[in-house]
Amino acid sequence: MLDTHQLRVFLAAAETLNFSQAAKRLHMSQPSVTQHIHNLESHFGMQLFVRSGRKISLTEAGVTLLPMARDLVLSAIRADEMMDTLKQEIHGQLWIACTTTPGKYILPTLMADFLKRYPKVEASISVSNRNDAIRLLNEGKAQIMVSSVFNYHPDIEFHKFISEPLVLIVPKNHPWTRRESINLDELRKANLIMREPSAGSYMVLRDGLAQKGFDISDLHNMLTLGNSEAIAFAVQEGVGVGFVSRLVAQRIAKDQVAIVRVDDLELSQNIYIGQHRRLPSTSAQVAFWKMATEPQSEALFKIKSYLS
Repeated sequence: MLDTHQLRVFLAAAETLNFSQAAKRLHMSQPSVTQHIHNLESHFGMQLFVRSGRKISLTEAGVTLLPMARDLVLSAIRADEMMDTLKQEIHGQLWIACTTTPGKYILPTLMADFLKRYPKVEASISVSNRNDAIRLLNEGKAQIMVSSVFNYHPDIEFHKFISEPLVLIVPKNHPWTRRESINLDELRKANLIMREPSAGSYMVLRDGLAQKGFDISDLHNMLTLGNSEAIAFAVQEGVGVGFVSRLVAQRIAKDQVAIVRVDDLELSQNIYIGQHRRLPSTSAQVAFWKMATEPQSEALFKIKSYLS
């Protein structure tokens, strides 16, 4: 079997065409270099160098071996580097700032998978509004932010995480549950429970209705609540109907509310993950970002299965 150390000696000798210089480059003695070359020539059963006094030159076999030796040595170096990387334990602090829905219903699943992989990481998730999440990221207090609204910022790199459907939920005993769907005009007569105008789900609903020629102000907003979970509970109590994330509908109030399809209205909001471009990245941050943006991530597969 080929010895990669012998190949490195061969490369040094081939590049310097001088065994003494090759020995200095490799911090070896000249006799040791000569012995390694001899062993390599014995392995192949042919000469690799022509010796003429103190001068050497490559034989045809040596010229043929040279590019292959470079590739083999480079592959060995890369393998060593990769395995060294795998041996390094990911540890330290990871602080994620996020908005309400991702923080309550998406990140816990992702974080559970991450901490199974890297149990020495100490993670924190801060649920706040979007502006506070960006501030924490810019101040270097949070390494990652997750938000349902994309705001361009020159120092923040954003990546689309997932696309999350918004659905209309109604009480279990509501008349709409006995129908396959309702039309847009019927929404005008309903008692809507909605998020505040700065919320991502409100913006998605507003823009989706506008594309169909509807103004969101035409709806009867009887109650405004600060998070989707509260909307789900209010619908469950029969206060009205509302649009929430499918995750909220399925995981919080699945048995207490019903999802009703609205003709010609498909709503979804994108969830984005962001990190600061200029601040140094921690090992835990790099590992989390890689896992969250990998198309084949098992945690992402779980989340997407909840959304389907």
